[in-house]
Amino acid sequence: MTIEELRKENELVDLFCNLAEIPSPSLDEENVLNWICEYCKNNNLKCEQDDYKNIYITVDATDPTKEPILLSSHVDVIGDNSPVITYLDGDLIKAKDRTLGADDKAGVANALYFAKYLNSNKDIKHGGLEIHFTRDEESGMTGIKNTDFSKIKSKYVLVLDSDKLGQCMTSGASYVTADITINAPKGGHSGNDIADPTRENAAKLIANLITDMPQGVFYSENKQVITSCNIGGISSGNLDVTNVINTDARATYSIRSSNKAKENELMELMETIVKAFNEKYKGIATAKISFFEKMPMFEKNNDEYMPILFETVARKIGLEPEISSFHAGAETHIYANKTNASGERFSPYLVGLATVCNMHSAREYVDYKTMIKGQELLRELFEAHNK
Repeated sequence: MTIEELRKENELVDLFCNLAEIPSPSLDEENVLNWICEYCKNNNLKCEQDDYKNIYITVDATDPTKEPILLSSHVDVIGDNSPVITYLDGDLIKAKDRTLGADDKAGVANALYFAKYLNSNKDIKHGGLEIHFTRDEESGMTGIKNTDFSKIKSKYVLVLDSDKLGQCMTSGASYVTADITINAPKGGHSGNDIADPTRENAAKLIANLITDMPQGVFYSENKQVITSCNIGGISSGNLDVTNVINTDARATYSIRSSNKAKENELMELMETIVKAFNEKYKGIATAKISFFEKMPMFEKNNDEYMPILFETVARKIGLEPEISSFHAGAETHIYANKTNASGERFSPYLVGLATVCNMHSAREYVDYKTMIKGQELLRELFEAHNK
């Protein structure tokens, strides 16, 4: 079968390919946004954009006693504006010589197709469907950061951006950077001053300090990494100049955690190590450490409703669900720290409705059969939520 034959046979696949074939690198998504708005117009879907051009789609409730649910995906992809030519390789949809953009157009396609289906079946009793498509998730998450959350009524948010069919992620790690600097002000000549005990080389001192710092997994639960610390880089002096006792050095770290208490414990340990260093080298060198939160934590909440419902529905349709946490960032992290139109804190989940492999590379592909199965999972989950 060719990709053309498959597209004629399956509307969801055709929708995905239409979206994938519109290049939409981060902050240059206008063409795909316009295409989605036109799709909504042609299918009588309520669609609006905010000042940042994020999209909001609504299918009104047919039973106001039930609660709405939000589907969220991002329209930008890793890649450039070069043509996207899709083709079929067995069960896999790929793009010729470039990224496919299934991250996250597989999520966009499933959400958009489901909205059309639901809007066309007025006899289905439900509390309403909301869909939010954001810009610029890949490079800065500026789309979700500029979202008007007062437009969203739902409490439960399914972020359709996981890379494996059947995943439901209930927590995700924060991203905090640590910056350590050392200043040993005397410096000097590597020959004349080398014997002076009041002079220390900052390059050596930063090596000593990072040896004492934690590296790798700091805390795990049930074989899953919860909190970690990783050195990013070290700098001091000039590799071509060896006759100087260096005065300055720097090291950077990334800290990731889905447990606030453990994140605080790790940062306090690092501060304690710096404090001990300063006591040891008092009058000779000074170390400083600073932390900067680049992404807030998506911490697991106590609401088990959606994970239990997801697990039940997945098994019902023959899928083995994976309910777990992930040690990275996504738009779930922003939702988890925001409230909806009623002032109620969101309960977000990172959900997989297709299996996408080799994301962000020219070898990226999506298994189209998993995307079709993902639509079944979404429909069953929505139906179960509205019983």
